[in-house]
Amino acid sequence: MKPHFHKIPSTPQSSFSIRHDVKPDFGNIWHYHPELELHYIIKGEGVRFIGDNISNFTQGEMILLGENLPHTWRCKDEYFQNNPDLHVEAMVIQFLPDCLGKYLLNLPEAYLIPKLFEKAKSGMVINGKTRDKLAGLMKSAIEATNLDRIIILLSILKTLAETDEYAGIVTGKNTFYQSNESETQRINKICTYTMTNYKKDITLEEIASLSNLSITSFCRYFKLMTKKTYYDFLIEIRVSHACRFLIENKLPTEMICFDCGFNNVSNFYRHFKKVTGMTPLDYKRKYLNE
Repeated sequence: MKPHFHKIPSTPQSSFSIRHDVKPDFGNIWHYHPELELHYIIKGEGVRFIGDNISNFTQGEMILLGENLPHTWRCKDEYFQNNPDLHVEAMVIQFLPDCLGKYLLNLPEAYLIPKLFEKAKSGMVINGKTRDKLAGLMKSAIEATNLDRIIILLSILKTLAETDEYAGIVTGKNTFYQSNESETQRINKICTYTMTNYKKDITLEEIASLSNLSITSFCRYFKLMTKKTYYDFLIEIRVSHACRFLIENKLPTEMICFDCGFNNVSNFYRHFKKVTGMTPLDYKRKYLNE
């Protein structure tokens, strides 16, 4: 989908932004910005959209996003159902590639940093001891002032540049463009409706009507915006929720199939393997044995 440009607030007194958010939700605007972003989820769970990837997120996840990589985090409704006063919480650092000066990236000692920024363009999920170390550095950066802020940011970049405890996120090479306000509102309306109603049988007529388009125009519009059909998008949403249920290991696979909107088990298995590359049983074994 075409993302919305987001202007990161900045002040002359700060070379980069760091904050500790405690909010009702993470927002739902599909957006991008020229700043890189290190995002650590302290509390919250749902589905995240990064580039061409749709996956679940939960507390403890840390992600590095490269410049202009579109993204949004959407908390699932079930997260708030039992406690309407529940909030999400995250630490976020946002910085331009040259925030510490244009010459830093050209220093021979800093050769790993441009390589890091290149890897970050596809998104990186940070794991293991690296994630724990970075979480501590981010907490220190929030409280730091003056030169200590710069020193901690350099430590964060050094840790990210040297680690191999990460996994890539984006698989495609799609180019993303800034959208206008009406396109942003329309695509977000489609996404929100799909996230809320993925369990039921959503017809093209229904979703096209929501978009104030004919079925033919909607199909053309959605493919242009997302590089995939609406049904492919809907299936990815359903499979992402099925993955979460499989990891929770509370329901049999057949029940998960119908709870996630699939109308028969054979279709569920076929679509699940197409999206994840493995069967539901293999997926469960892999993540429960880690």
